[in-house]
Amino acid sequence: MNIILVSEKLAKARTITLGWPHFAAASVLLFGFTVTLAALMNYGILRFAGELNIPYLRDALVSIQRQQHEKTQSYLQDNLNAMAVRLGQMQAQLLRLDTLGERLAKLAGFKPQDLMFDEIPGRGGAPSSVPSQNLSLGDFTQQLDKLTKQLEDRGDKLGLLESMFTQESARKKLIPTKLPVEGGWYSSNFGWRIDPFTGQRAFHEGIDFMAEEGTPILAAAAGVVVFAEFHPQYGNMIEIDHGNDLITRYAHASKKFVKVGDVVLRGTRIADVGRTGRATGSHLHFEVRQRGTALHPARFLQLPG
Repeated sequence: MNIILVSEKLAKARTITLGWPHFAAASVLLFGFTVTLAALMNYGILRFAGELNIPYLRDALVSIQRQQHEKTQSYLQDNLNAMAVRLGQMQAQLLRLDTLGERLAKLAGFKPQDLMFDEIPGRGGAPSSVPSQNLSLGDFTQQLDKLTKQLEDRGDKLGLLESMFTQESARKKLIPTKLPVEGGWYSSNFGWRIDPFTGQRAFHEGIDFMAEEGTPILAAAAGVVVFAEFHPQYGNMIEIDHGNDLITRYAHASKKFVKVGDVVLRGTRIADVGRTGRATGSHLHFEVRQRGTALHPARFLQLPG
């Protein structure tokens, strides 16, 4: 585009040529001016809308405020929902910890009510001289994350401790610590003695419990029955394998109530006292053997069960 300028002050006419770069620059300036003017007008209208008392502007301002309020409420509700989920997870973790604590208390011999798992521990103290501070949402979330990790860590450690207690408890149940005859007394101890049949000095590999015929014989520990037959010398005999190559032997029984392969618990009635086999009277011959070697039963029966 060519623009020709003609004036009495000019000796001759001037020609100005406008190209696309000039139009582009003009358009940018015009657009910038329009946006700036609109922003200033919008700011002025919003700034003085209340004072101008124009219904249309007042309604527009109320609508904007309502939308902003709804956005804020939605944001707060989303955060509350997320915190509620975290709170539910922490409550479940606390319930798990309480259950673990009660089981551990029972395994350790405590009464759960003595430890007061369901009560909040007492806390207190005088006000500090340092000014108190309100927690921000970020601080609160950070503390919640930290507490959640601590709960998970404590839960894992308590679970490991429970596993160790359970293994120890199971191990004790597999050790023959229970008297095989209630109220029985020793008639012949473990070790060297005079054989009642030959009169010679012989080694006695178990303990004899004097008891009336028909008295219940109890398993000294949990295990699996590996022998339940008649033996020429031991009479009706039962052997229970407790693991770790540890076996208990019950001899001279009048009746047997278990068979090979049965799993018995500590204190299970497995037979009745009798005098079958090589015996001078009614009694129970009780042995503890490990890897085929006879051990003194009193070493086990004196242990806490």
